[in-house]
This record gives sequence, C-alpha cells and structure tokens, in this order.
Amino acid sequence: MTEYLKKNDELLANELKLAGEGFSFVAGVDEVGRGPLAGPVVAAAVVITDLEKVPQVFDSKGLSEKKREELDAELRANPAIKFAISEVSPEVIDEINILQATHLAMRQAVKTLEQELGKIDFVLIDGRPVKSMPYNNLAIVKGDQKSASIAAASIIAKVYRDKLMCDYDKIYPGYGFAEHKGYGTKQHLIAINELGACPIHRKSFSPIKELLNPPTAIQEELW
Repeated sequence: MTEYLKKNDELLANELKLAGEGFSFVAGVDEVGRGPLAGPVVAAAVVITDLEKVPQVFDSKGLSEKKREELDAELRANPAIKFAISEVSPEVIDEINILQATHLAMRQAVKTLEQELGKIDFVLIDGRPVKSMPYNNLAIVKGDQKSASIAAASIIAKVYRDKLMCDYDKIYPGYGFAEHKGYGTKQHLIAINELGACPIHRKSFSPIKELLNPPTAIQEELW
C-alpha cells in the first residue's frame, strides 16, 4: 500500500505556501547529468495536482537504485503527478556550454508540461537561480531535499537518464556506460584512452577535448 506524505511534512511546505498564495500549477524542476563526460543532460518538471496524494519521495541521490526505480514507477502511475522530461544532447552541450544546456533542459521540461496542463504559474528550481526561466520562480539550494515536487522531478530525471545510458552501453560497448552512466570513473577514463571518444562523448569536456585536440609542440622545440 502506498504511503503518502502528511500535510505537515516539510517537503510540502513550499507547495502549500504557494497554493495558499493562489498559485494553482506549481512545477518543481531538477536536472541530472551535468557532470558526466558522456550522454545528455536531462531535466524533469513535476506538478502535483493533489498534495494529499504525494508518495514519500526524497532526493534521488540519497536513494538506492532499486528504491529510485520503485518510486519512479509509483510516481508515473499516480494520477496526481503530472510530469515532463527534456534532454539536451552532447552536441548542444558542446555548442552552448553545460550551464546553458542545463538551463535549456529545465525550461524545455517546464514548457512541455505547460503545454499538457494548459498553465504553469510558478516554478521551484533545484539549486541556483535560472535567470532565463520565463515563469515566476524560486531557486532552492538542495531543493530536492526541501520540496516534494523537486524531489519527484529528481527521481524521474535520474531513472530516465540511467536507463538511457544503459541503452547507450549496448550501442557503444566497452566504455561501461551501464555502470558509471558516463561519469569520469577510472574505468571510463581507461576505456576512453583505449577506444577513443564515441559519438555521445562531450567534446568540450576534459579529457575528451585533449584527446581530440592534443597540444601541438612548441615551434622552438622542433629546431
């Protein structure tokens, strides 16, 4: 039987406060995949339409893989949870930089959810402010530990990206994407040195950048 958060739970404080101020469609947004050397950055946006039907969510980083997947399935099956996911490719990350790509993923996730629901009137953002967010918003440091909608978004985004990297592991075997999800582990760095970069590596990130563009010898050393 699903256990729901109680109305006095701190994770619901921001959502309840905003509801009391007249904001009907409050979206929590979070991203995953800012730090990896490979794969997209992914953002999820979540609107909770019934604050009495919120599963006991928490920051995805503090959960086991099994628990994350269980909560992800629970959130997706819950009619009170409306969500959208956006991913920004490694190519775009290389073009506009990871910070801007992260903000783009967040904006796209909220916009997609707005198109489904018809309205978003406030956004709770995990972490630092996103100046380009075109909605009333509040940035909350460690928001995935302080807001139920952000926590739900963190779980959905994390499970989605992890599964995506497992799929990439089958397309680009040898790098270990299923294990490290693209992060710069020792295993991953060894594979990059042995195999070179693959199409989903971020070419603007070290050590991929150095691998593809090795420093040229100083002219004086050639003579």
